[in-house]
Amino acid sequence: MSDLEHTAPPPKTHRHSRTLLWGTRALGYVVYAYVVLTEIVLMLGFVLLLFGANPEPPFVQWVYRSLERAMEPFRGIFTSIELGQTGNDVEAVLDTSVLFAMVVYGIIAWLVRAGIDWLSGHLARLEWQQAQDSARVSGTGANPAPPSTLG
Repeated sequence: MSDLEHTAPPPKTHRHSRTLLWGTRALGYVVYAYVVLTEIVLMLGFVLLLFGANPEPPFVQWVYRSLERAMEPFRGIFTSIELGQTGNDVEAVLDTSVLFAMVVYGIIAWLVRAGIDWLSGHLARLEWQQAQDSARVSGTGANPAPPSTLG
């Protein structure tokens, strides 16, 4: 082999894979944040409905509007249980559909998080492999330590 072959830059075979993984992981974080915020809105809405909160304050109106959007796919699955009227003549309701939606969104959040963790591990392996390829091409003999996700 000639000296020119030993000084060639490391192969960039992983560049497109790495970019795709970074983009997918970023999208995963956005979806995860949306699902977690939806879970918070569902929890707030459940508590406000359960205790028969006065629907007049702007915060309660916002929570109920947000709850309606999050509950769109789940409406009508279960019948709400009316618990009676509160002191401000508002019906307290145990909305089991909201509980079901919280479980479904929780499972989605768990799956998205597992996907993000998998992508992060795959990215670490690609970067480690690229560092090994660079060390091999440059002839330094130094092998980078494997990422912690490899064990």
